[in-house]
Amino acid sequence: MRFDERFIDELKARLRPSDVIGRTVKLKRQGREYVGLSPFSKEKSPSFFVNDDKGFFHDFSSGKHGDIISFLQETERLSFVEAVQRLAGEAGMQLPAEDPKEAEREQKRAGLSDWMDLAQKWFAANLRRTPGKAAREYLDKRGLPEDQWERFGLGYAPNDREGLKQALVQRGAKPAELVEAGLLISPESGGQPYDRFRDRLMFPILDARGRIVSFGGRAMNPDDRAKYLNGPESPLFHKGATLYGLPEARRILGAESKNDQAIIVVEGYMDVIACQRAGLPAVAPMGTALTEEQMERLWRVSHEPILCFDGDAAGLRAAYRAIERSLPLLKPGRSFRFALLGAGQDPDDILRDKGAPALRQALAETHGFAEVLFRREQDLEPLDTPERKAGFKARLRNTASAIQDKDLAEQYRRDLFDRFDALFPRSPQRAPWTPAQGKRGFGPPPKLGQTAEGAQAMQSLFRAIEPVPAALAHGAIDDPERMDDHLEEIAAHGFGDKGLDGLAQELVRLRLSGHSLDSAALRRHLAQSGHDALVREVEKAAAKSGAPFLAANAPLAEARVRWSQAFDASTRVAALEDALAHARDVPGQDEAFRRLKAERDALRRAIKAGTIWEDSAGT
Repeated sequence: MRFDERFIDELKARLRPSDVIGRTVKLKRQGREYVGLSPFSKEKSPSFFVNDDKGFFHDFSSGKHGDIISFLQETERLSFVEAVQRLAGEAGMQLPAEDPKEAEREQKRAGLSDWMDLAQKWFAANLRRTPGKAAREYLDKRGLPEDQWERFGLGYAPNDREGLKQALVQRGAKPAELVEAGLLISPESGGQPYDRFRDRLMFPILDARGRIVSFGGRAMNPDDRAKYLNGPESPLFHKGATLYGLPEARRILGAESKNDQAIIVVEGYMDVIACQRAGLPAVAPMGTALTEEQMERLWRVSHEPILCFDGDAAGLRAAYRAIERSLPLLKPGRSFRFALLGAGQDPDDILRDKGAPALRQALAETHGFAEVLFRREQDLEPLDTPERKAGFKARLRNTASAIQDKDLAEQYRRDLFDRFDALFPRSPQRAPWTPAQGKRGFGPPPKLGQTAEGAQAMQSLFRAIEPVPAALAHGAIDDPERMDDHLEEIAAHGFGDKGLDGLAQELVRLRLSGHSLDSAALRRHLAQSGHDALVREVEKAAAKSGAPFLAANAPLAEARVRWSQAFDASTRVAALEDALAHARDVPGQDEAFRRLKAERDALRRAIKAGTIWEDSAGT
């Protein structure tokens, strides 16, 4: 009889290891674990541990480690099927009916798995041969010694279209099977299948039970379009359910069962390897944001997995995306913590430059879920007006309500509001203003426009906005995603009009915050944050620009390309200004200075006249 992984996972979730194992071993609670004498060897001092949270037992005297199924297999000499059948009866689960089609699919998966094992051996052998020289040098540069290659199953795929194919076909494989396993690519236009991975350092990807289900490959050629390449979805491999490094991470957790170590989620293969070499149980998603299915797997191992990100803007965006996706799934005893490393650092860098103790220390310094959640909402906009503070508090309330567990949602609401009150303590009550105070020179605050600063602000707000910068800003508001490839330039130079700098910074903050606001939601936010009048002026000025990407019938893909081209042409002015500033007083640069100035002036005229659209169309 065959059992799929979902059935096995549900079985383990229904039974506590301490209850099952406690019928054989006398267990005593010790902290968050249970301890007893080893059932596998004679001993006087207990060294056998059971951890319900992590779902395993570990015996230090014999080195045995496993779950409730393997425990019954070890102690009662049951087969895997017999152990599952007994535990299913205890859990009140009906065994899956024999399905001839499913049995056939399982047999097919087993055959594909055999080819994956042979492929890994072939890759590993090539790493040590002449073609693998560049890969070996790369590993040496990354500080990974040869005695660790086998531990992580590393290999090399030569730059050969049919090297692996020929090796496995000679062993009896059919090309169609290798295509189905994700090892070969079958051309859509017809023709013979060829190797998917070529000139790449290879990382085997294992499922929760330690079977190779796919591979990831790191390109050795820096000009390769895809730096990392994973195998496709297949009967063996479901990307959204798999975590790279999970079996080894579980082994480390078992060996460290006396410590309350959480599983750590990092961003890449080499980061996982660095952490595991330092004795840290790390895993990584398959090049995408964590899925709900991956989160469920993590919570079966740890109550509070640690999500590790760079502390730069991109890392914060990734952390905020994880918050957005996991928020509805939080429950008592199911959350995340965050480790935010220094900007530009990753675990592999820290291990190589500073050693394992420094890496363990860096990943021990974590932030709670509520803390990072509060920071996400706090960083969304400046909190310098009553309206913005009120909007901030409303967002905190709405964020807490996204948690489906009602009791936990109420606790989050209280926690977030307490943080809000600490950030904005109430001022002491002031006495009301009276005319007598005005005689002493303390009148009511002047209205906007009555001071020099106010008049300047009013003039700045309502002065004429140039049509082209207005069109770029309007296009960004209409379709926020088109900004994503230009966020650094927008943050540095805006849209080419000083009067729009505040709006540009606000749009950048929103995109970096991780909030996915469509155009309508973005406009509501801008109105609530005091940009409503400016947005109306932008729309009026943009209407005079003739920008093709603002046309109602413009295809979205074409509009995005035209907007990007126009933005690049517009921001070229700022680059030319910088170049002129450097070339102005440099001896012998007169001709270069005149040429740069002529280009800048021509570009300015094109922007002012609106002919930039014709220029950008051919850029």
